[in-house]
Formats: sequence, C-alpha cells, structure tokens
Amino acid sequence: MYYFVTGGSRGIGAGIVEFAARRGHHVAFTYVSNAEAAERSKQAAEAAAKQAGHEGVQIRHYQLDVKDVERVEAVADQVLEDFETMEVIVNCAGVNRDNLMVAMSNEEWREVLATNLDGPFYVCRQFLQTLMANRFGRIINISSIQHEGGSGQANYAAAKAGLHGLTKTLAKEYGRRGITANVVVPGFFDTDMTRETMPQANKDYWKQYCPMPKGRMGKVDELAGVVDFLASEAGAFVNGEVINVTGGLGWTV
Repeated sequence: MYYFVTGGSRGIGAGIVEFAARRGHHVAFTYVSNAEAAERSKQAAEAAAKQAGHEGVQIRHYQLDVKDVERVEAVADQVLEDFETMEVIVNCAGVNRDNLMVAMSNEEWREVLATNLDGPFYVCRQFLQTLMANRFGRIINISSIQHEGGSGQANYAAAKAGLHGLTKTLAKEYGRRGITANVVVPGFFDTDMTRETMPQANKDYWKQYCPMPKGRMGKVDELAGVVDFLASEAGAFVNGEVINVTGGLGWTV
C-alpha cells in the first residue's frame, strides 16, 4: 500500500514510517525543518524494508509545515506525481506550546490549533479526491490522552478534541465510499521527544500507576502496529473509532 505520513522525521511518526516500510508499504512522509532527521528516518525505513526482503519499497520525504494550506496542496500534488496514488493518510505532525490559560498568548493558541487541527483538515481534504477515486482509503489521525483536557494545555487539548470530531465526521461522510477514518490515542511512548520534554512528575505518575509491568512506557512499534492494522483489510470494518494505546492508563498529572 501507499502511505502518506506527516511528522515522519522523528518520534512516533518516524516509527510509523519504519514499520510501514518493514511491512512492504511505500511511504511518503513529511518533516518541518530538520532535513538531516528526515534523511535518517528515510534511511532507517529503507534498511528495515531491505532486511524484511522488500527491496522495491519506495521511501521519500518532503518539507511541509501542515498549517500552510498552499504548501499542503503543492506537496500533495508532488506526492501524487511521484507515487501515482495514495491509500493511507496518517496525520502525526504536531506541536505543543504549553501555558496556563490566563497567560496563554494568542500566538500560542493559534499555532497549536493551526498545526494540530487545521493541518490534518488540509491534508485530509487534499487527498480525499484520490481516495474517493480509488474507492478505498484509510485515514488515521494520531491524537493524545490530553484530548480530555490537561493543565497548561488548553490549546493542545482543544486541538486534539477537535481532531476526534473531524475524524468521526470523515467516517460518516466517506465510509460508504470505502474510506475509513479512525483516531489512535497514544499514551506515553519511549521516544526522543518524551525523553527530552516529558515532565518528571508525569514520568513518576506513569511509572507508579500504569497497569503494565514496571509501569513501562510504550514501544513505538506497538503503536505503529495498531496503525498498520487499521490500514489493512483486517481493519476494514473499524470506522469512526477512538483506539486507545495507553497501557491502560489515560490520565496524567
């Protein structure tokens, strides 16, 4: 299959790119500014595909800030020219600009909403014509446990809650055309981003209360495997759902 993954240069996005390549899928993925990280992700995906015996897998990366609608349109056109079609759309790109609401600036609010909600809308809208023409498509939007609210994250929580509404609407509008749309909600996963930015209080809470051995964080392949299932024929009757991949814990301090 043909995957388009936003935010595929690091963290969960990079893990999804590599997992998809290992399964023999062609992947186009985006990055915002770090071309070196994007190239590392590409090389890791190519190596994974080769090791799994999928020599012909095509992996390409594209610079894209998803809140720029004109750039989304241009990149989508280029992707369709390079790959001829797309079947699986994974919206993983996101930012956070945390602050208490009383101190949150207009810019902090707008940037997070523009990237985490406007961006997936632009991407889905741009590829829908192709998915409808194929009468097949999988839209998988990566959310967060903070969609239910989180202190200091009014912007982030609002964007992720909105993403759930967007996804469920896509499921209702396009399910009869063979296009499913689902949300995946990650808990805490062991990535460079969580290691660098996750507050120690959240780490301590997670280790104490997550009902998994030693309160461990998730492994990225465990999330990427859920994405792969939703993209497959096995997941064809899963539509408009919110899939929690949290180890059983859904709240943080």
